[in-house]
Amino acid sequence: QVQLVESGGGLVQAGGSLRLSCAASATVFSINYMAWYRQAPGKQRELVASITGRNITYYIDSAKGRFTISTDNAKNTVYLQMNGLSPDDTAVYYCNANYRNVAYWGQGTQVTVSS
Repeated sequence: QVQLVESGGGLVQAGGSLRLSCAASATVFSINYMAWYRQAPGKQRELVASITGRNITYYIDSAKGRFTISTDNAKNTVYLQMNGLSPDDTAVYYCNANYRNVAYWGQGTQVTVSS
């Protein structure tokens, strides 16, 4: 069982930055895949960025060059640094982990970008 707790969401103006954090109850290096998803009102949940146990990263096209996913194994935490935010980034952001072939989700954190 893995518990994920997100933090760091909030309201920011367009062009601003936020850093999301996701604290995992399990040791991060033992989790082979972690990711950030987001879901905007009326839209499907979409993968934003992911990182594997070997630090292989993936980003959705709209996040490339603006977002950075990283982990701090000592703190069992995965981060999503988001720069150059736009109103299109407004959504609830969810942390996701794959541990022993089971997917776990956090409760979500709201990110709102004003124009």
